[in-house]
Amino acid sequence: MSKEKELRWILADDHTIIKQAWELVIKDLYPNSVFLPCRSLQELNELLVQEPADFGIFDAQFPDGNILQELPLISQQYPDLKILIFSSFDEATYAVKFIHAGAHGFLSKLSETSTLSIAVQQLVEQGEYLSDLTKSEMIKSLKNPEQINPISKLTERELEVAIMYAKGWGNLEVSNHLGVKQNTVSTLKKRIFEKLNLQTNLDLINFMKREYFLES
Repeated sequence: MSKEKELRWILADDHTIIKQAWELVIKDLYPNSVFLPCRSLQELNELLVQEPADFGIFDAQFPDGNILQELPLISQQYPDLKILIFSSFDEATYAVKFIHAGAHGFLSKLSETSTLSIAVQQLVEQGEYLSDLTKSEMIKSLKNPEQINPISKLTERELEVAIMYAKGWGNLEVSNHLGVKQNTVSTLKKRIFEKLNLQTNLDLINFMKREYFLES
């Protein structure tokens, strides 16, 4: 891609210094870049509607939520937007989760500045940035997808119920919300615990926080 072409970047992070660092790195490579900063998921969603963009560099965690649950819808609504997740989360554990959700790359906040430049170039020229570690984890996920994303074991209804329980809902609340009998809810809960190899509600809460970034 020509460096003369205007490139529009959404920089989504609640730390100003990180956004400024990205601007310096990107401007050095692509001087005609335009930056659209935001600091929360709400601001990001508003910006996506208001401003067209070519690329997005998003933090994983914001004060008002986690980007993982937003990515599938964002990638569906804005298929041409190339998204790089820039996060302090462990790459080996989380990179593939974000890529499966719709991101085009994952970069650790512990990376050297030179790696940031490489990631920007590859995102612009190739449409993705995949480190050797992420590529290795993606190969593992192809061989054993449930190990990388245990939630994939659950049906949509089971995931819905798991989220309710993880938020502290009781059997009666879940039953009323779904419009089904309590024994049906109990059966769903039993299946969830068996599939995820969990024993208690606390196990489920901790699992959903870790794997789904759910706030109880």
